[in-house]
Order: sequence, then C-alpha cells, then structure tokens
Amino acid sequence: MQEQENQQAEKVEIKEAAAPEVQLDGVVQGETVQTSAPEAAQAAAPVQDTAEQVIAKLEAKVQELQDSFMRAKAEGENIRRRAQEDISKAHKFAIEGFAEAMVPVKDSLEMALKIDTPSIEALKEGVEMTLKQLSSAFEKNRLTEVNPVQGDKLDPMKHQAISMVPAEQEANTVVTVLQKGYTIADRLLRPALVTVAQGK
Repeated sequence: MQEQENQQAEKVEIKEAAAPEVQLDGVVQGETVQTSAPEAAQAAAPVQDTAEQVIAKLEAKVQELQDSFMRAKAEGENIRRRAQEDISKAHKFAIEGFAEAMVPVKDSLEMALKIDTPSIEALKEGVEMTLKQLSSAFEKNRLTEVNPVQGDKLDPMKHQAISMVPAEQEANTVVTVLQKGYTIADRLLRPALVTVAQGK
C-alpha cells in the first residue's frame, strides 16, 4: 500500500517536471488568452468607420452625379425650346420684313391709278419711282438679280438655256437674256432664261 502511494507521488512529480512554464512574448504557453468583448469591438471600429465613410462618400457622389444629370437635361430642354422659338420668330419676322418693304410699292401703284389723265412723262416717273422702291425692297431682303452679260460662260446653276443660236463668240456662252433670274440669300429662286452660242 505504501509502495502504491509512493508511485503515485512520483508520477505527479514527473508530470509537474515535464510541463515547465515557457513564456512566448510575455504569454505563458498553455494559458488561454481571452479578449474581452469591448476590446474586440474597439479593434473592429476603425474598419467599420472606414467602410461607412466610403459608402457615405459614394452615396454623396451618386447624388451629385444625379443632380448634374438633371440640371444638364433641363438645360438641354431649355436650349431646344429657345432654338425652336428663335426659328419660329425668324420665319415670322422675315415674312413681316418683306411685307413691310412691299407696302410702299403698293401705295405708289394705287396713287398712280388715282390720276385721271396722267401724261406719259408723269406715268414714266411714277413707274421709275415704284421700280426703285421695289428694288430697294428686294435688296433689303437679299433678293438679287441674276442678269448675265453677253459672252458670259453658261452656268447651269444659275442659267437656263432656252435655245442655241449661231453667234460670233465662244460656244456655250450667253448671247441674250430673255428673262432675269433671282437668288434669295444666295439660293437660286429662279434661273435666268438665256440663249447660248453654238459651236463654230
């Protein structure tokens, strides 16, 4: 009995001797290191704050882009509406301007008709005055004559050849103008009717 107790005591001593305390970085090996909940939350807090800050910045950027888009869209609509109004006004005022320029011409013709027995000279003067008014109205509205002179090269963009006639000049050149043409704002309104020289 005494021997069994001695053997158990020896085993305890051997176990205690076999498990020396070794410290690693200030922590005894074999011990369980426990971290309290507040310490863990405090360690994770910077990461959470950083993520929340990134999300907040991204949301603010999205809102800023949405606001910019809406402003740009509204501005585009305003520009389109103003452009349509300007085009409409331009057409309206262009017609009004031409009509206003033509009114004096009508007035002159009506005054000429009121004369009971006009002389040839008075009638001629009245017609000349009316023609000047009409020419002025054309000029104000950029309506210009196409009136080539004899010998000018035929221009299919402005002249319309009615016939070819024998002439002592270069072929395909204007011989006579039968009717003047007109352009409005550099766009052909009516071509000049001309005769053209035949080739020799």
